[in-house]
This record gives sequence, structure tokens and C-alpha cells, in this order.
Amino acid sequence: MGKRSAALDYRKKNRRKLVKTVLQLAFLFAVGYLLFHTLVDVKQYAEPDRSQWKSDNGFIALSYFGVSRSGTPKLMSKRQLDEQLRTLKDQGYVTISQQDVLDYYRDGKKLPDKALFLAFEDGRNDSSLFAQPLLEKYNFKATFLSYADKMGDGQRKFVQPGGMKKMKKTGYWELGSNGYRLSYINVFDSEGNFLGAKDEKDLRNKMNIDYYNHYLMDFIRDGDMIPVEDRQQMEARIGADYAKMKMIYTDKLGYVPGVYMIMHANAMGQGMNRLVSNANDANIRQIFQMHFNREGNALNARSGELFDLTRVQPQAYWYTNHLLMKIQKDTGREMKFVVGDAGRAEDWTVVRGAAQFIGNRIALTSEPSDAGLMVLKDSAQDRDVELSATLAGNVVGKQSLYVRYDRRQDSYVRVTMDNNIVTIEQKKPGQAAETLLSRELDPVHWKETDLALNKATVYARDQTLTRDLTEERQYPINIKDTRKLRISIQGDRLSVKADKTLLLDGQAIDGAIGAGEVALGSAHDAQNKQDDIYDAVFDDVKVTALDPDAEAGQVLYYTGYAGVQKVIGGAKRTFNDVVDWMIETF
Repeated sequence: MGKRSAALDYRKKNRRKLVKTVLQLAFLFAVGYLLFHTLVDVKQYAEPDRSQWKSDNGFIALSYFGVSRSGTPKLMSKRQLDEQLRTLKDQGYVTISQQDVLDYYRDGKKLPDKALFLAFEDGRNDSSLFAQPLLEKYNFKATFLSYADKMGDGQRKFVQPGGMKKMKKTGYWELGSNGYRLSYINVFDSEGNFLGAKDEKDLRNKMNIDYYNHYLMDFIRDGDMIPVEDRQQMEARIGADYAKMKMIYTDKLGYVPGVYMIMHANAMGQGMNRLVSNANDANIRQIFQMHFNREGNALNARSGELFDLTRVQPQAYWYTNHLLMKIQKDTGREMKFVVGDAGRAEDWTVVRGAAQFIGNRIALTSEPSDAGLMVLKDSAQDRDVELSATLAGNVVGKQSLYVRYDRRQDSYVRVTMDNNIVTIEQKKPGQAAETLLSRELDPVHWKETDLALNKATVYARDQTLTRDLTEERQYPINIKDTRKLRISIQGDRLSVKADKTLLLDGQAIDGAIGAGEVALGSAHDAQNKQDDIYDAVFDDVKVTALDPDAEAGQVLYYTGYAGVQKVIGGAKRTFNDVVDWMIETF
């Protein structure tokens, strides 16, 4: 009996081993299949019919910093990139090559009516990995930019020369450069200590950096901001940087890429020292064929110049409508904004801006230098309600909930989150808004690695002594947070809760504020000087009746998941978190 039991156990173990082996082989086969179709060039770019191009209206240029699987505060998610590229394709945009740009400015050749120059900066492996299938999907061509000093240094994070050559063979990619290296000079920390020159890898705590400039953007100076090099030395130093870059590209690729995007943009010919600017310009014109010198405006018009081109760098936190709103602002072309769930969109009237409905989420994009506003239809009849939502947009920006909003009389009760400060206001007809409460909530926690230094500038010693707000003394513009707000209004009494903190409990409001609608609002914060468009994000928006004459507690409107949907949504989030952790860790 014992021998038979042992034999059965042995067979069971063998079966388990067999099943485990089969599953492992199936998994490896699936991974291998995906990697093959991702990394091996199995498709070729189809060139457009340039004989049909008749436009002389210039082109837009978009340049993405990086792409990751699920997105980070600095890297665009592959899903978001897919949606943005698909939307541009659907609206008629056609990608153009570097040669098309040269022909346009040098020979006066025409472009497609909606021409797009697409690029990916920083030379990241993940950008290549996740963008390649999308370029194939939409038959888009893009320029892949790198830093020369990352070539051949063994860093897995960056595409190496062999990989770049394979990418180029597909026809979907061309190559460009961000320069020789990313390095900083004339650095001061938040304690006023002069740190001198620092490479990117040596800036271990970016939160403690107050003032800095990029290596090519100024004279090297001492702690009193007095130059320690004369003009000839500065020109030799900058020339040596370009010479090293040229040598590496020539050695590793056999040529120097034609496109340059300097770090940092918007300095040459503007804020930087004229002699330094001239030194850079002379080297750039000698080595490259074109230069995207500026960032912040997407449109390059016929009147533009090959060595002073401009592009927009879509940020990781931009929803698709944010990108479309920016293109519309820069080009004057009317864009067709994405809606998402059309059924849910029918419940709302968008007064200003653009709204996208994604599952349990509403993303409300403001207009440039203006607000976004949407009103829940048929909500004016519900005078006494509780309105709740989880606000999930960037910390720096205004996300608002309205109750009793009267569009004709411009009266309302409003609760706004901006820069981690909650502000509660009431506005009577014909009068200015009155603040009932303004309070900063518990600090938002974020990772130092999420900070992207973007304040490089030329400055004087006295500026380092004034101790202006620095990177770590304000929330970075790319950091998200979630706060649950709950507003209860019944009769002339108002209660407001943020997360578990009760901010107002039965506060009296003015009787002149009568019945009104439920509304959501968005607006940018002046701290974000680079972008005047903002995406407010509202999850699980819920309106519940409080009117004693109605059915108290009745849910009048809800965007959240319930039952099986909620379980599935939670499982998906857990799976994605595990996969992202594995990617980051291994």
C-alpha cells in the first residue's frame, strides 16, 4: 500500500512538473514572439505620394521626451501615445521627413496640407520599443534623437548604434541628436552653496538645486558669477564639445545625424550671452542641416529658418485634447476634440474647453489662458444635493466642483483644488466671488526622480541671494495627486469634506444664491509658465439627492464602477502595477 501511494505521489509530481514546464515554455514562446515582432524589423515604411502635396502652410513639429508602458510623470504611456497619434492620423496629419523640411525651405517644395514632423528625444530604449509598433500601425515616420556620450557606454537604458542602424533600415526612423551630453554649470544649491559643474548623473538630489545652466549655455563662472574663462577659452570649450559629438557619431554611425535639438531650448538668440550664442550657432551650422532651437510653439511657417525651428514637447500628463487644444492655438486650425464614451458625454453640456469620458473618468481640458467648464444636464431641478468626486489631475492647476451654478446670473458655490490648497467660494448674482475658506491640505508626497529640471537660465549673483521659489519649494508641474471632495448643500447650509477632513460643517451661505446646476471646471495655474492649458481630472463623479421632498439618498448621477466592473478594474490596476514594478526592477 505504501509503495502504491509513493508511486502515485511520484506520478503527481511528474504531472505537476510537466504542466509547469509546458506553462513556462508557453510563456517564453509568447514573450519571444512579442519581442521578435517588436525588435525584428518585419515591416517597412510606405513612402507618401509627394506629387499630391500642394500646401505652403508650413508644418507642425512634436517631440516626445520618452515613452513607457504605463507612463510616469516624465514618460508618456504607450496607450496615450497611441491615442494621440491615432487622433492626428484621423484628422489628416501626414508625417514628413528631414529631407522634406530641407526641400521646403531650400527649394520651395510643397508639403501635405497637414504636415507633421515627429520626433522622440533622449535616445531611450523604451521609446524605441513602444513607439515602433505605433509608427508601423499609422505608417508614420519619426526622428530618433540621442546623446553622443551614451553611445557605446553599456547603458541598457539607451539605444546603441547597432540598434539605431536597424531602426533606420525599416524606413520608419531617421536619426537626430540632442548633443554630446547633458551637463550643468554654475550650479547653486538651495543653501546658497556654489557647486560648479555637474553632470546629470551627479545631481543626486535635484530638489536642492536652485540655480543652474546647461553646459553650452553660458560662460563657466565662479561662486560670485564672474567668468573664469575668456571668450577664446569659452569658444574652445564649446567647440570641443561639438567636436567630441561629431567624432562619436562618425565613428559609431558613419555620419552625423542631420537634425539637432539643443538642450536647452529657447536660449540661443534670446536670454543667453550673445558671444556664447554665436559660438553655438557657428558649430551647429557647420555640423548639422537643421536646428530645432525653440520649444513651445508647434508651427513652423514658410517664413521660418532652418536653424531656428520650433517644436512642442507633449508632456506625459497631457490628455489628447490637451495636445489638440495646443495645436489649435498654435496653428489657428479648428481641431476635432476626442469625446470618448459618447453615451456619457450626452449627459453634459461643455460650455468651454473639451471633455473626454474614459471609463469612470472625466478629463476636462481648459481653453488656452482661459477656463474649461461643463454642466450636468437637468441638474438645476436638484437644489439640495451632495456632489462628490475624486480629483486626480496635476497638483499645479485648478480643478473645481460647482453646485447651484446659475449660468444666466453667474452665481454659484464652488470648491477648487489648486496647488494642494482647497478654496471654497460663494458668488451672488452680479457680485464678485467671496472666499468662505482657503486651506492647505496635508503635503503631497512625490519622488525626487520625478523632477525634471526645466529652469535653466542666465542669472546674476544677487539673484542667488534673493532666494526665490526653487524647484523643491513648490510642487513640480508634472506631479499628480488624488483628493476626494464631497460637497453637501441643503437649504442655506453648506458642508465640505476633503478626504477625511471636514472643512465646513453647516456653513451658512447667502440666500441670493438660488437653484442652479452641478458643474465641473478647470483652469491652469500661473506657476506653469510653459503651458496655459490644463487638464482637470474627475473620477467617480456622484450626485446624490438631499432634498427631503424627494427621495433622500437617491443617486441622481454616477460615473463610477460598481459590482463586477469594479472588481475587474481593480484586478487590471494590480496587474499593471506588478508588470510595471517588474520592468523597473529587472
